[in-house]
This record gives sequence, structure tokens and C-alpha cells, in this order.
Amino acid sequence: MVQSILYATDLGIYSSSVLQHALSLARAHDAKLYVVHAVEPLGLFADSILQTYMDAVTLAQLNKQGFSTVLSNIEQRVIECLRDEMGDAAQDFDRIRLVRVVQGDPAQVILEQSHDLSVDLIVIGSHSHGSTWDIPLGRTAGKVLQMADVPVYLVPMLQHRSH
Repeated sequence: MVQSILYATDLGIYSSSVLQHALSLARAHDAKLYVVHAVEPLGLFADSILQTYMDAVTLAQLNKQGFSTVLSNIEQRVIECLRDEMGDAAQDFDRIRLVRVVQGDPAQVILEQSHDLSVDLIVIGSHSHGSTWDIPLGRTAGKVLQMADVPVYLVPMLQHRSH
């Protein structure tokens, strides 16, 4: 029985399609919906630029306070996007119990959050907005499918279908 669902979003142009599937499943099973968005860590290049132009104290303060502010702002954007994408299904917003924005590798974040929240199902898209037809499955989706200990509902991204 599905009582809780984790919907992982990349905020890409096809995320509303994945959200509609997650909402439909939540309605059908009268399940709670958790939303997670992963923010990749700064790369080495960005880190070295910050270290070049900031003293150690300022950089430590930025890392401590600044990034949590950034994550909080992204979380608000995710909530706004969810409301916009729901459209006619806005009454289902109450199904969403939690919205989390977490820094880390997207696949690892999704897997950790699914475990921490003890969800029964993960809903993700097959590709990120940047993937091409050459790759049949996105890196994050592939890792989640291989490593998840709960069922994964994979929504195909329609931009790759020919008409």
C-alpha cells in the first residue's frame, strides 16, 4: 500500500508533467506527498574563485549563513512553482506535507530523503532538462532506479518522442 510518495523535482520545463503524475498517484492512494529538490554543491572552480576574493572569515560566514539563505530562497521558489504548476489541482496542495531543498548529489539526496521520510514510492522524471536523446536515461534517474529500496515511478520526458 502506498501511503507516502517522494516527488523529486529539478524545476525543469517538464517538471509539471512529473508533478501531475505524483499528484494523481497521491490522490488515488490518498497518500502524503513529500517534495525534494537537490542543489548540486559548488564545484572546485567556484570554490577557488570565492577563496581568491574573500578572506577566510567572510567565506566561513558566507558558507554558514549565506548558503542556508540561498537554500531557503530556493525552497520558496519550489513552493511557488508547485502552486503555479498545480493549476486546477490547487486543492491538492494540502497533500504536500513537506518541501525540502537539500545540497548534494541529486541521486544521493533523493535516496537519503526517501529513506529518512520512509516513503513507499519515489516519483521522478526520466531525464533532466539538459539531457539528449543519445542517453536513454538520465544519470540521476538511472542511479535512483538502481539504488532505491522502494518502487520508483519513472515519468518519461515527452520532448524525446517523435510525432
